Amino acid sequence: MANNSIPFIAMIVLFAFVSGCGPRQKTAEQKENERPGIIPQDIPLRPISQQEVQDRLGIYAPVKLTADISHLTEKQKQLLIKLFGAADIMDKLFWKQAIGNKASFLKRITDEPTLKFARINYGPWDRLDNNTPFIQEIGEKPKGANFYPVDMTVEEFEAFDDPDKNSLYTLIRRDENGSLKSVWYHEAYASELKEASALIKEASRLAEDTSLRKYLEMRAKALVTDKFQASDYAWMEMTTSDIDFVTGPIENYEDQLFGYKAAYEAFILLKDTEWSKKLDKFSAMLPDLQKGLPVKEAYKKDIPGSKADINAYDVIYYAGDCNSGSKTIAINLPNDEEIHMSIGSRKLQLKNAMKAKFDQILVPISDVLIDPDQRKHITFTAFFENTMFHEVGHAMGIKNTITGKGTAREALKEQYSAIEEGKADIMGLYLVTKLYEMGELTQGEVMDNYVTFFAGIFRSSRFGTASAHGKANMMRFNYFREKEAFTRNENGTYTIHFDAMKETMVSLMQKILYMQGDGDYEGAKAWVRSKANVDPVLREDLDRLNQSDIPVDIVFDQGVQVVGL
Repeated sequence: MANNSIPFIAMIVLFAFVSGCGPRQKTAEQKENERPGIIPQDIPLRPISQQEVQDRLGIYAPVKLTADISHLTEKQKQLLIKLFGAADIMDKLFWKQAIGNKASFLKRITDEPTLKFARINYGPWDRLDNNTPFIQEIGEKPKGANFYPVDMTVEEFEAFDDPDKNSLYTLIRRDENGSLKSVWYHEAYASELKEASALIKEASRLAEDTSLRKYLEMRAKALVTDKFQASDYAWMEMTTSDIDFVTGPIENYEDQLFGYKAAYEAFILLKDTEWSKKLDKFSAMLPDLQKGLPVKEAYKKDIPGSKADINAYDVIYYAGDCNSGSKTIAINLPNDEEIHMSIGSRKLQLKNAMKAKFDQILVPISDVLIDPDQRKHITFTAFFENTMFHEVGHAMGIKNTITGKGTAREALKEQYSAIEEGKADIMGLYLVTKLYEMGELTQGEVMDNYVTFFAGIFRSSRFGTASAHGKANMMRFNYFREKEAFTRNENGTYTIHFDAMKETMVSLMQKILYMQGDGDYEGAKAWVRSKANVDPVLREDLDRLNQSDIPVDIVFDQGVQVVGL
């Protein structure tokens, strides 16, 4: 018996040696961490011009991002500290998606102004100057950022047969043979996501609001599975909490190649209950407002859910995608079209950030470019309403094409973001107009909204045409000019013609809704290519704003200590 067992034991030992001591296959995370990213390695990173970098730093107005936390309980304060930790991880992950190896990039920048500017831009490209490189030996920014191999062609991607390739939550990488493959975020970023998930779970145990606790528990799970819809539904139900936390891979602006890939970000928010009470009534009106849109029935068939939460918040932290370049001042989420159709979306107005942009940027712009007789119409209430109904506008119109091309997002591909931002802008002005006509908006007058809206085009145009918002602004400005909705006066100021702008607003909204409903990719591409540009006269006017030392955007002094935790 003993002799017969010797070969068997030897086989076990041999198997253990082969399986346990042989070379192990690297995980997706290990492979991702070994990738060099999209910034060339082993070259010094010097600014093209130190003076230019210093000047560009000056376009950002510093804003201390804080809020009154005296009413929060000790548990709520501890919860916020956990959320700050998770948000910092989202920031690290966005660096990976934007350029790859953050540490290698930043340590090679030796002068402080360039280092500061690189942190603001999450890389060596000036996000508010059409992604112009400000580092020597750095070329054009890859349109796909670090979501795709830099050497991948569009034709190669289209020929790549993989059902996961279009997912919001996959990276496209090359395998050992050089062929394309899809890698899920939760595999590529496993350690960071597990750490963030653990922090959010700890925060959930501190939550005193049951809806916040449920959402945090589900979001923690979603981060490590890339299955977000259930937690999005839970977030939609989270209407009673004074604390909000938006986190995960959400918007797809960073992917300018196809617009498929979502980027990590996080907001930490505290509800402004007084302003929020003013907004309660509007969500129930959305289905009827949709039915009244001046387009053919087929293009307004997607009735938005009436369970749309509209509230005002003070934001106390931005991280990742939302903190890069121009800063978001309102949120309309989730982006899931199925949730939009079934129950709606939540519209969060970031009031303190909005007020900072109004006071430091929009009012000074108006003093330079708006007809003196119309400057009285520049009001914060109108700015707040326009911004709020921009977010409401995202939920309006049409989500699914009527031509069998899938969703508008799928059909319009990389052009979708610019077209959708344009729709939300003009739809917001339409909704404001209708609500004034219905007597639902009574503070101020509708002309306030029109003049403030027009002044806002100059504010956003200064972001450049690299962003979806910048493209949308230029397309709208050029459309208004063609329709003679405004006059540029000899003294360089602009006068808005209310009736003409009202008519133009309707025709522009129709143009966009028909384009989205038809899934007209070629039409969208041609429109963006021909009209998302700054002509010499407008460039001269924008230069006047720069010469007046008016900030282009804001940058935050933020964090746990700034808030006072």
